[in-house]
Amino acid sequence: MTLKLDGVTKRVGAETHLHDLSLELQPGTFNVLLGRTLAGKTTLMRLMAGLDAPTGGRLFENGRDVTGAPVRRRDVAMVYQQFINYPAMTVYENIASPLRRQALDKAEIDRRVRRTAAMLRIDPYLDRLPGQLSGGQQQRCAIARALVKGAGLLLLDEPLVNLDYKLREELRAELRDIFADGRTTVVYATTEPQEALILGGSVSVLHEGRLLQSGATAAVYHAPATGTVAAVFSDPPMNFIDGILTNDRVALSDGTQLPLSSHERGLPPGPCRIGIRANHLTVLRRSERLVPIRGRVELSEISGSETFIHLSHGGVTLIAREEGVHTHPIGSEIQVYADPDRVFVFSPAGQLVAAPGWRQGRLRNIA
Repeated sequence: MTLKLDGVTKRVGAETHLHDLSLELQPGTFNVLLGRTLAGKTTLMRLMAGLDAPTGGRLFENGRDVTGAPVRRRDVAMVYQQFINYPAMTVYENIASPLRRQALDKAEIDRRVRRTAAMLRIDPYLDRLPGQLSGGQQQRCAIARALVKGAGLLLLDEPLVNLDYKLREELRAELRDIFADGRTTVVYATTEPQEALILGGSVSVLHEGRLLQSGATAAVYHAPATGTVAAVFSDPPMNFIDGILTNDRVALSDGTQLPLSSHERGLPPGPCRIGIRANHLTVLRRSERLVPIRGRVELSEISGSETFIHLSHGGVTLIAREEGVHTHPIGSEIQVYADPDRVFVFSPAGQLVAAPGWRQGRLRNIA
């Protein structure tokens, strides 16, 4: 299915939830909606599904104007954050329920149910009730019920957010494989940049109800059009430091000098904003080319097998990633190292000027 949104807005009372949003999804593609909580992802999905009508603008399915058309007139299926299954019905009957409403014959229903259940690896549990399944299996059941319809558009609204970490990793990989055949246009909403990168396809970055950038997921990650996109598409958010660009280096406010890398040479001198992702600020100096940046520890945050060090530097807080579990006393001085080859340059207004592998609006290498 081709889905086109043309200047769509959504207002609720005095609040605008979506601002003049235009987007076109091609048939059989996997599309990620990435944004923080309250970015407008669920509002947008509800408009795509026909659960809500836009305040302004128009929506088209395969060229047909469906603006304001109810969900029963749309070729769409949707999966929510919560496991929405019928508790008194077996897994088989849950999956079969949308097919029975289509009045398909018994043999066709059985074929589709068993094929879809096998695809999602829940075929051994078809005779069980949803309450007898694990959380991951229940969500697979909900996805199977949506998938079995064969709808042209499948909407997945943060479907893995309530699962534990191991189950989420497992289902992410499965979902990517399930939709690789390109028979369904899929829209997947998430708050997690890492999830967007794992799923691939195309990404649309939303922030406060505005669509900031769309494109191939890897391309948007490596060349975020603005500082806001870079912050949303980084976890932790990208670090930003004001600087002055000269012919051969960037001078930071504390006197730190970053030599220009190849992607920055030839830029006009003047004020700029430097962007550095947390994984490109390291505690160990692995190369003489790395530039030291001094700061004072505000927080040492352990996340799994990594430690994120929050440090104050020149009036801003930076976050550096350190492999392994480490403790750094609050208030202690620390030195981290920046790689000039991994530095992003933004204008003072926040527009991307240069990025590793990208220059003057063109991607050279996003490996």
